[in-house]
Amino acid sequence: MSIDGQEDAPKPTRCAIVVDASLPAGRAANAAAVIALTLGKRHPHLAGPDLVDGSGRAHPGLIPIGIAVLAAPAEELNDLRAKALKNGIDVVDFPTQGQQTTDYAKFGALVREVPTEALTYVGVGFYGARKSVGRIVGRFSLLR
Repeated sequence: MSIDGQEDAPKPTRCAIVVDASLPAGRAANAAAVIALTLGKRHPHLAGPDLVDGSGRAHPGLIPIGIAVLAAPAEELNDLRAKALKNGIDVVDFPTQGQQTTDYAKFGALVREVPTEALTYVGVGFYGARKSVGRIVGRFSLLR
């Protein structure tokens, strides 16, 4: 609420996922899906209201602000993550160890062996103020 008792307009937000540009299509899609699912869990309000078709049947609501899936060189993902965290943007990172196994416990064990500053990522998701996220990801192109 503002001082005059009126509700403040919601601040425009942006959601983006940046994946390692060198990943094969299947691994890039996997990274984006894993990150998107976690972003949705962290921010359940991102899912819009159900959509109703012409027959009156409901379909689960989708994210009304969209999610840009972008590509960047792998060596830039750590820096993007660090800049986003420094700027108060919510970050969901997907360490490379996640695509080395299908066993989540083993994934956790592999990550525990690596100090934070030495982790590398197959993808990083961002959610926050539109301008702040744009400054972090704006120079990257859509994943192709």
